[in-house]
Amino acid sequence: MTASPFPNRTLARLRAGEAARCLWLSLGSPALAEIAAEQAPDAIVLDLQHGLWDVATTHVALATAAAAGVTPLARVADKQAASVGQALDAGAAGVIVPLVDTAEEAAAAVAAAHYPPGGARSGGGMRPLRDFPAYLAASRTETLVAVMIETSAGLDNAAAIARTPGIDMLFVGPGDLGLALAGDGPPLETAIAAILAAAREAGVPCGIFTPGPAAARARLEQGFQFVVADDDIHLARAGFAAALSSTSESLSA
Repeated sequence: MTASPFPNRTLARLRAGEAARCLWLSLGSPALAEIAAEQAPDAIVLDLQHGLWDVATTHVALATAAAAGVTPLARVADKQAASVGQALDAGAAGVIVPLVDTAEEAAAAVAAAHYPPGGARSGGGMRPLRDFPAYLAASRTETLVAVMIETSAGLDNAAAIARTPGIDMLFVGPGDLGLALAGDGPPLETAIAAILAAAREAGVPCGIFTPGPAAARARLEQGFQFVVADDDIHLARAGFAAALSSTSESLSA
């Protein structure tokens, strides 16, 4: 597959003030990525932090999404520069960087995602090197950098993180944020509203992980611009359960 991840249609939507819906994939299956891309979401996100993806399947799935005209994104394994660069080298058009606590860490994520002189990303990777001059030029304006707010420190520093030059989106991780606040933090929904407000104040789009279409619709109405329409684990579990339930009802009728 020779499809380029650029132009980044999801980034264009966000910059225009529009909403984007993604499908979130964790099971490590390029075949599922192909099926997901056929449904024409705005983006496909590969979860490299908690998912089952390896180097080879990541390359294939990102290329499959790009070939279908779907923005290929990756939630990277951690906030280290090497993880950011490896995901982009594999064909991601942008990264969602987890567990960002400070503006300094946000700036480091931006630097890791961009080549000098505006960043510190190393030049290489099979996909970029196919036509590196063209890739380099496009990457300077088309690479999406999102950082996840999902800790108490991140919540406290959300306003400063949102104002970090080069940040294209704040992304709320409600699961880890809820864990972090369970002790003595504010209620989760209060914290989520505060992050959304910080993003709006800075003029930066805000996304959030949503566990299915009903939650995604509610968050879009709340003002979030990037949501998860559904994820492969939930869809598989719900689909299998529904099929077995339907079969049981037929047998007992």
